[in-house]
Amino acid sequence: MMNLWKFNGGVKLSGHKALSNTQPIIKAELPKYLILPLLQHIGVPAEAVVNVGDKVLKGQVVARCQSDNCDLFASSPIHASSSGTVVAIEDRLVPHPSGLHAPCIVIETDGQDTWADKTPLAHYQELPPAEVRQHIARAGIVGLGGAGFPSHMKLRPEGIDTLILNGAECEPYITCDDRLMRERPDEIVSGAEILMYVLGGAKRCLIAVEDNKPEAFEALQAAVARRSRIGCDHCRMEVVQVPTRYPTGGERQLIQVLTGKEIGRSDLPARFGIVMHNVETTKAIYRAVVHGEPLISRTVTVTGGGVSEPRNLEAPLGMPMYSLLEQCGKTDAIKRLVMGGPMMGFALPSDELPIVKTTNCLIAYRDNEISLKPEPMPCIRCGACADACPVNLLPQQLYWYAKSRDFKQVQSHHIFECIDCACCAYVCPSHIPLVDYFRFAKAEIRAADRDKQKADHARQRHELRQQRIEREKAEKAARHQQKRSAPEDQETADRKKAEIAAAVARTQAKKAQAANNTPENQAEQ
Repeated sequence: MMNLWKFNGGVKLSGHKALSNTQPIIKAELPKYLILPLLQHIGVPAEAVVNVGDKVLKGQVVARCQSDNCDLFASSPIHASSSGTVVAIEDRLVPHPSGLHAPCIVIETDGQDTWADKTPLAHYQELPPAEVRQHIARAGIVGLGGAGFPSHMKLRPEGIDTLILNGAECEPYITCDDRLMRERPDEIVSGAEILMYVLGGAKRCLIAVEDNKPEAFEALQAAVARRSRIGCDHCRMEVVQVPTRYPTGGERQLIQVLTGKEIGRSDLPARFGIVMHNVETTKAIYRAVVHGEPLISRTVTVTGGGVSEPRNLEAPLGMPMYSLLEQCGKTDAIKRLVMGGPMMGFALPSDELPIVKTTNCLIAYRDNEISLKPEPMPCIRCGACADACPVNLLPQQLYWYAKSRDFKQVQSHHIFECIDCACCAYVCPSHIPLVDYFRFAKAEIRAADRDKQKADHARQRHELRQQRIEREKAEKAARHQQKRSAPEDQETADRKKAEIAAAVARTQAKKAQAANNTPENQAEQ
């Protein structure tokens, strides 16, 4: 059995998993319209390559990276989730904590669900890893655990010896990964093979599953055994049960549990020879490489008291959320709709927003599921927040500095190491919304940095303008000085002009005199 380590802090939460993990994944019914935001990942938005009125096929690229090299701007393309007609390219409300609008492509589906030509890599082992990596990039695959980082950017093979598949799924309510691991373990294991190949042959692969998911653990173990029996090299692949504790599913926390390595927020796991991918991302990579299917759908948990049939569905990207809720028995009792988990998710202003690549869960809360937050009380300095912090910060000190807007001290206490897991707020006996203060401080610091960058840019432009003005003054002064220092040259030029004019006059006079001395003129005289 593999040795496991622990990370500091964390909390034990009520799972609420049984609401949605007892039913198999079903395919969602195709909606009339699909709304595809051009930014569904961390990085630069994609650029539309279709126009209003264009006919599109399922899997067709409708927005590409702003450069042929998707690495250049950390971008990812968008594909049509079904066949139909582009009816609009306009700003729409998108699922984001900011609640802002963003450019979207709207497709009216034709009900045919007709595929574009697929381009699988049937014998990917015969291709260079870099070519398989670019195929994954063209498929538009990003991290489906919630982060949305373009997956191909984590597949550079330099010095990688450990691949970790994250199946921890530690937040309450969310069960999409659990059901996926139970129902499609072979696709996940095959996807792991592809990742190990692209990473230049990683020495081992660890598939982490929390110990509250025994069915998923057994299904993955059986899948690894099956692949081993048909001759695949799986002595390097191991399914590992990890303790159920929030936030074990965080990248750095899970790495610490499995390897004992503590990685700071300023470091990348790749520097330590580790790459981590979510199990749903791994399945999507398998579908892209083996079947030639780009990322056009994902598994979404729909749960909470506001739906009569909580379950997991494979939903096409761009599907309006109300349509997905209706297929799970939407009721009129929904008081709050949250995308993501109750700890790190965010409330949505409407159910008309689309499903995007990072939508792993929709929680439809009823009144009796929403506990009114008590009025915050003064901090009693109990230290419970520090004990619960999984990244070893001092939330109490951060709170005081953020509240007093002492952002210099906030930064010196490593505010950007905070992962917004909300463990500190969860355990606070005074009910202080600590994470809200931390998010406020981060936003203010980022805004100040942006303002400073703008001011620096304006200062540089002003300095360049002043330098240009001074240069032009110097050039003008030099020209005047040149004129003042050469008066004799001007007099010489005038004298030469006068001499030339006199010579011309003498020549004309001689010609006139010669004309007067002709025989005819003399006879007349």
